[in-house]
Amino acid sequence: MILSKMLSSLYYTSSSTLKTNFAHAHFSSSSSSFPSLHSAFQSKPKNFISLKTHTPLFSSSSSSSSSPIRFSISIPTTGNRFLCSMSASSELDHQSSFQGGESFFRSVLGSMERVYLNRNPTAKAILELVKSADGQQICYDHLAFRTFGINGHGIDSLARLFLDYGYTQREELRFPAKKLKAFWFSPPSVPHSNNGSGVDGPLPRIFISELLVDQLSPQAQEIIKKYIKLSGNGYKHASLASSLGSLTWKEPLYSEFQTLARESEYAAWTLVNGYALNHVTISTHRLKSQLQNINKLNEFIEENGFKLNSEGGVLKVSPDGLLQQSSTVADSTPFKFSDGVTEQVPCSYIEFAERLVLPQYRDLPSEEVKEFHRRDGFEVGNADKIFESTSKEQLTRRAG
Repeated sequence: MILSKMLSSLYYTSSSTLKTNFAHAHFSSSSSSFPSLHSAFQSKPKNFISLKTHTPLFSSSSSSSSSPIRFSISIPTTGNRFLCSMSASSELDHQSSFQGGESFFRSVLGSMERVYLNRNPTAKAILELVKSADGQQICYDHLAFRTFGINGHGIDSLARLFLDYGYTQREELRFPAKKLKAFWFSPPSVPHSNNGSGVDGPLPRIFISELLVDQLSPQAQEIIKKYIKLSGNGYKHASLASSLGSLTWKEPLYSEFQTLARESEYAAWTLVNGYALNHVTISTHRLKSQLQNINKLNEFIEENGFKLNSEGGVLKVSPDGLLQQSSTVADSTPFKFSDGVTEQVPCSYIEFAERLVLPQYRDLPSEEVKEFHRRDGFEVGNADKIFESTSKEQLTRRAG
């Protein structure tokens, strides 16, 4: 069906039109939508049209049951007729390059994780605590980032890394009161070690939000645009900035940080943290002990002296009851502003998520339940309250 549609788009044409043209059309074999055609004409000694697939380094989770297929179609032109031949081959011969790409990708995630753990002692301590109580394997449900939605510095700046490595963009979430929007991205299906932990375990979902800057006051917009302009093309290297723990703009003035914080604590956080990991999330149902129940885990965390975000209640539950989340209050760290002032600013936090089994799979024996049998995606109501983990109100609770 896809092939016939593609050929029909290359409608009957005269040989003079195709005399020196060479067109490439790219499509993903994992896509369920009609492929788009991109023509790039260049001179060739023989008249033919080649249609080839473009695939990410990892296959999409939506096509994990089979290897991606590469199609090559050569269409010689003789007079006014097309003569078509097609060959299909498996991408298995590219497995070695997939492995190399996966190693690099996980190294990037590992660098982001190290920056996060070095800056956030609470997250580091909790990960060690849970490992000691439950075993050495911790699986991440998702990693989350914050961005400024302006001039290319928003969601797309970080998403390109994950899309290039086989992630799939999923639903959009809107937060009108906070002037935010977000997308989440599902990971590709790639083999992983059963003993892998953190970024070396199952690939996590990705959650990227952006501040809708044009909805802020003129004064707040002016401040953000000032630093975005200083960043130049920094947005093109967002993942590098995240893995190095560096801002792509210079340190701001303390007065400007305060101005943003009064209007949008999200904006103030992003100004001083940039593309750094906002939080990692432990997948509680993948734990081995009683801590796989998120209520038990919350009790365990609090008994060990850590404060949890109480906004909307410690446990945030989706309307269907199948996604349950909680989080700590963010750490704070000294930050030296460009005017010489050094003040504590909010850093990052750690989250916990339990995804319950979907109703249609509740009769499955527990040992047969896989991640795809569980509730997927995110919930606006839950996420809205989780954002408050870096708020002044929660940080004040922590200090108290």
